[in-house]
Amino acid sequence: MDTLKKTKSEKDTYDCHPGCAVEAALSLIDGKWKGVILFLLLDREVLRFNEFQKALPNITQRVLTAQLRSMEADGLLTRTVYPVVPPKVEYSLTELGASLEPVIKALAGWGNANRSLWPKGFKRDAHLQQAG
Repeated sequence: MDTLKKTKSEKDTYDCHPGCAVEAALSLIDGKWKGVILFLLLDREVLRFNEFQKALPNITQRVLTAQLRSMEADGLLTRTVYPVVPPKVEYSLTELGASLEPVIKALAGWGNANRSLWPKGFKRDAHLQQAG
């Protein structure tokens, strides 16, 4: 358990309140879109900005940009810019981002298994409901 006392060098890492590791992990994928962005990249491996916009028609350009920048800063994805005109930018998962695959697939599976809990008439992004 993460609340157990460890040696002096390990203490700073493991001496926290119950559930702090879960809290820390969730902080990386919090919000409405980060989990879905991870889901898309796990399925397609590399996506360009406009491909995200097509796959997520309800997200604004501003929000998508902010989410991608945040995920890049957290080390979950890599942004590759190609020196061409017009500019070509691709996004892909880092090793850290790819390590979230079992978590994202488990969330998708749980969501599909508990469809009765979805809000009535929930159809937004229905094409994303398959866990792959």
